[in-house]
Amino acid sequence: MPPAAVRDHALTLGAAALPAYLYDLGALDAHAARVRAALPERVELYYAAKANPEPELLRTLAPHTDGYEVASAGELAHVAKAVPGRPLAFGGPGKTPAELAAALAAGVHRVHVESLTELRTLAHLTESGAPGRTAEVLLRFNLPLDAGAFATGALAMGGGPTPFGIDPAEADQALALLARSPGLRLRGVHAHLVSGPAAPELLRVAHSVVTWAEELAARHGTALHEVNTGGGMAVDYTRPGTLFDWDAYGQGLARLLADRPGLRLRVEPGRALTAYCGWYATEVLDVKHSHGEDFAVLRGGTHHLRTPATKGHDQPCAVLPVDHWPHPWPRPAARSGRVTLTGQLCTPKDVLARRVPLPGLRAGDRVLFALAGAYAWNISHHDFLMHPHPGVHFLRPAPGPGREPGPDRADA
Repeated sequence: MPPAAVRDHALTLGAAALPAYLYDLGALDAHAARVRAALPERVELYYAAKANPEPELLRTLAPHTDGYEVASAGELAHVAKAVPGRPLAFGGPGKTPAELAAALAAGVHRVHVESLTELRTLAHLTESGAPGRTAEVLLRFNLPLDAGAFATGALAMGGGPTPFGIDPAEADQALALLARSPGLRLRGVHAHLVSGPAAPELLRVAHSVVTWAEELAARHGTALHEVNTGGGMAVDYTRPGTLFDWDAYGQGLARLLADRPGLRLRVEPGRALTAYCGWYATEVLDVKHSHGEDFAVLRGGTHHLRTPATKGHDQPCAVLPVDHWPHPWPRPAARSGRVTLTGQLCTPKDVLARRVPLPGLRAGDRVLFALAGAYAWNISHHDFLMHPHPGVHFLRPAPGPGREPGPDRADA
């Protein structure tokens, strides 16, 4: 169920103010603090801004993170403005020369280099366009990955043919290029290989990446300062109250670092930090019966909340009953025990959740979709059919000395 503050705020909004995104900043602050506390000292926590770049969320995360990962010049400028002075890592598989030049000019903390062409471009920029400036580089490699070892639903980002990272067969060539480039300094290796597994699986990946990186560094007689294993911590949309086991993950990373005193690790979660703080609130416009099934047509839809269409899942939701019905005609209501929740778009793919057990759902009731704090509004096709954009509301903890959000606020 949604936290009381989210539920109450959703009920105060008039129909014209819906749909709306509600962000529980107290829940985000508490959750991020718990994540940071679970990670050992030599593990840096960067937030992948692509998950949700709302400035209020970036600022809420600032006390608990070591920096931010950005993946375009637009994200770079946006994040630098929202949280000025914080370390930035610049990633992404298609960096243009102009974007790399912007990253150098902004003094980004790390550049995640994804190809030999990108490496050559960066070397050229440091030698010609920015003489005397050094770029701190992590080489991103597409390392082998046993995709069959992961639970159903995990998304392989590497281990096979993908556009991400440098092929391991080109690793020696990449280090040779770096050695000839006085403007580049190798800090270590980046390998974000999978998204969605549980803590034990991600720990196995981290161990394999560190081992591979150590072997590469030893072969070239170079120091290995950092290994970045990316993000991808599981968020379970079928069980919204179940969180990734950060404690077990942190303990496993501590064991990995125990006999490697000169090494730092970095993780870059996005979804697993902000998904739980966001709710998409909307209203049932109509309930229709079609060939024996019930369909609730909602204000908004997947042009606002793209996640369920992208991932092919049902977005978890809760109904807030509204007793008032202002019209003189009968109030449409579900006849069966299960209802498919759809939006306003002219496509059968505009589905937020299928055959949800919502007996008695009526037009005029409110629906709150959970886990809407990541990869939701910011990845949606906002202007298809030109419906109004949703409102955005940031819910802050009530003032008071020593007040801390309760655990239920982060786990709802």
